[in-house]
Amino acid sequence: MLAAFLASLVEATEALTVVLAVGTVRGWRPALVGTALALVLLLVLTATLGPALQNVALARLQLVVGVLLLLFGMRWLRKALLRAAGVIPLHDEEAVFSSEKRSLSQAGLSTTFGLDTIALVAAFKIVMLEGIEVVFIVIAIGATSGHLLAASMGAAGAVLVVAALGLVLHRPLAVIPENSIKFGVGVLLCAFGTFWSGEGIGLAWPGDDWSILALVAGFIAISAVGALLCRGRADDPTRAT
Repeated sequence: MLAAFLASLVEATEALTVVLAVGTVRGWRPALVGTALALVLLLVLTATLGPALQNVALARLQLVVGVLLLLFGMRWLRKALLRAAGVIPLHDEEAVFSSEKRSLSQAGLSTTFGLDTIALVAAFKIVMLEGIEVVFIVIAIGATSGHLLAASMGAAGAVLVVAALGLVLHRPLAVIPENSIKFGVGVLLCAFGTFWSGEGIGLAWPGDDWSILALVAGFIAISAVGALLCRGRADDPTRAT
């Protein structure tokens, strides 16, 4: 539930930024309709694929999902480390919001069923893109661990929290420490991915499920060293650019 909640919190925050820009510039009705359509489709995907995966042989499912989660987590962890080290800039929701507003204000006007097509498509696309990552994490963690409902509740809780804050504030949630959350989610996904990959190939982990905590600690330690090394390279004035 925690991994699904944190991952969904990040993705929902990024989606909210674009939806707010769409609603502010192009109108709230098409923005909300596009968002609702994407959410319905994502719910259908989760409800369809989740139970179907639970019928797959557990060992095979653990291996495939474990490898995918590990790759997925490493991508998040890599970005978080590079941002923490100053190699790439931190994600700025306010800057994204301003950029989206400029792009949307310059787009032409066309309508579909009486709704602004540009606004409808923009809201639908961002919610689907960010939501597919959430669906993958929810299904992967839920189906492999046998706790699909708990993972779904974690994701739904994050979406509700972000949506409520968006309705109240009507501004991007720049106060959320996105890089720190991405680092935490990356560590969790890497730990779960490694654990399930090992179980998928028949590896007997010492302490069974408790070994996940050791994997989490290991990935945190490795990541801390990696961030220091990257920061040292970024600060080295003699390094070729």
